[in-house]
Amino acid sequence: MTPFIRIRNVTRRFGDVLAVDDLSLDIDRGELFCLLGASGCGKTTLLRMLAGFERVDSGSIEIDGIDMAAVPPAARPVNIMFQNYALFPHMSVADNIAYGLRRAGLPKPEIVARLEELLRLVRLDGMGGRKPHQLSGGQRQRVALARALARRPKLLLLDEPLAALDKKLREDTQFELVDIQERLETTFIVVTHDQEEAMTLASRIGVMDAGRLVQVDTPRTLYDRPCNSFIADFLGTVSFLEGVVASVNDGSIMVDGPVPVTAANPGGFAVGDVVRMAVRPEKIALGPEARGAINEIPVTVEDLAFTGVATNYRVIGPEGVRLKLTQPNRRGEAASLEWEQQGFVSFDPADVVLLRD
Repeated sequence: MTPFIRIRNVTRRFGDVLAVDDLSLDIDRGELFCLLGASGCGKTTLLRMLAGFERVDSGSIEIDGIDMAAVPPAARPVNIMFQNYALFPHMSVADNIAYGLRRAGLPKPEIVARLEELLRLVRLDGMGGRKPHQLSGGQRQRVALARALARRPKLLLLDEPLAALDKKLREDTQFELVDIQERLETTFIVVTHDQEEAMTLASRIGVMDAGRLVQVDTPRTLYDRPCNSFIADFLGTVSFLEGVVASVNDGSIMVDGPVPVTAANPGGFAVGDVVRMAVRPEKIALGPEARGAINEIPVTVEDLAFTGVATNYRVIGPEGVRLKLTQPNRRGEAASLEWEQQGFVSFDPADVVLLRD
């Protein structure tokens, strides 16, 4: 199947700064794709090149089989929703949403019908007469989304669309946004620096750093099987252990280091290889007594934080090895250990990710 968006070897410079560096990417029709990265990684520049607001120094961008090189922003099958929503404060909700339709010269009955459809879609029925200042932050976000969708673009670009919302409202709105995208089957590309937001929204995520795509994958693959230490550390919390491969078997690898570790064998590693091992906090068990488990390490609790649903621990083991782990809080159960208490952690070989860098 031909990709709906085909980006090939795209580069964009600003003086001596290489904002986007020889980047290639395919995105399917109807996909909700996230570009994830820290500030300055190039994700917004790539979004603006898709919209036509930034030129492409080299490479090509195709949308729906058409090379965009000579297509001005207004003629592209694209709309963009900005972080600050940019609503007209003197206009009603209905007039904000219908603004682009009137500019396009659509007949009044069609404008009315589409406006009603969009108000229903974003759950703002009966609010068409209100002004933006009479709405909550989440409602203003939905007005901006409806306005961006009004002309039925083939591609909607969303630049940090939920950044202005508080945490609880942002979490609720994430699910609404996914639901709207699935119903419309419009291709969405979302730019965000929020890892949790990207993993909630997207079917695939492209993680960017220094103008390049480091890894493009499903949220689960990125989290469970990062390609390198940067991805492992960038997505969520992780503990790293260092070592050298001591033996390789069909099913497992033994690694010598400050603490010996057994890992599942992913292939491609040999005796003597220097490796870095990543373990997620929820994969590590903690208890007051040894159980004879694989990868069991004696530790002392350095710090802990009760977060409601779980307790986060920082523990120290032999030779100063430090691990971060999370224990769920269950009714009737006391915390596994308290500050400065000694105990044992363990983790399954299948949960150890072997990395070369």
